Amino acid sequence: MKIFGITILMLILLVAFSLSMDILLGFDIENSIKHAFNPFLVKDVAELVLFLFLLVMLLFSFFYRRKKKGNKAKGQQ
Repeated sequence: MKIFGITILMLILLVAFSLSMDILLGFDIENSIKHAFNPFLVKDVAELVLFLFLLVMLLFSFFYRRKKKGNKAKGQQ
């Protein structure tokens, strides 16, 4: 849970930093928000496939570790 909280906190801080940099560069708020939340508009198909592969691997490792931790807890009781 701590890792998830830290990840969300970092996401919020980085989005705020990105928005502030866009505003300082002269973009209006609407374009700044669009740039911050639509990074997939500039990706090629190969980049999207690689991103999805890495996302699936991340989710797989998360569930694998959770299952492994659960099996250890059951074995110790």
